[in-house]
Amino acid sequence: MARKKKEECPSAPAWLISFSDLMSLLLTFFILLYSMSVLDIKKLMKFLWYFQGERVLQYTKTVSLLPPISLLPKDMALSLKERIKRVLPIHAYQIEVIEDYVILRLFNDVIFDKDSAELSEEAKKALISIAKALKALSKNEIEIRVEGHTDITPPKGVDPWDLSVKRAVTVAQFLIKHGVDPKKISATGYGNTKPIYTWNHPLLRRRNDRVEIIIKVKTERKDLEKEKKRINSQ
Repeated sequence: MARKKKEECPSAPAWLISFSDLMSLLLTFFILLYSMSVLDIKKLMKFLWYFQGERVLQYTKTVSLLPPISLLPKDMALSLKERIKRVLPIHAYQIEVIEDYVILRLFNDVIFDKDSAELSEEAKKALISIAKALKALSKNEIEIRVEGHTDITPPKGVDPWDLSVKRAVTVAQFLIKHGVDPKKISATGYGNTKPIYTWNHPLLRRRNDRVEIIIKVKTERKDLEKEKKRINSQ
């Protein structure tokens, strides 16, 4: 009886064929996504006006549908945190991101001398570092608002409104002095009207006494809007 000839090359398993088909489909899908990310206005208008029976205008401008690259609020917050943590202890500040806003809270028991608007030496070092970060961020479309706040029950003889305004102005002026664009920054005080903690706990109540640097990130896609207006005007 003749022996069965041994296979020199074993056949590939069946799952490998399905897997290779899947990879081909994925590659085609991503190529399709890339090709759809750029729109040729000239070809689009020819296509539309062909059905509308109107004269075809000649456009040679190609518009990208991808949004322009800009720094996101989360990236800004990380950039600020990297700078501040080298200068201030962790209990002296708090960073929060809410939608298009980055909120940097500086707690006054570290930032200011007791019951005054005089910056501590530690605060000056931190604010110089913050100013450098804000100066770099100013290349983006941002607005900076400095808000002063005091504890719910400030010390006797201290006007919470006056103190909160003075502290906010002091911080804003210091930032402007160290390179922040004065056109992009404003200062205001809220006294003791906006506490973040209302529980009767001394450590938490102390954190109501603070200055907040609020950075609003403008997310309008101005370049695309300009292009739309230019096309509509022709």
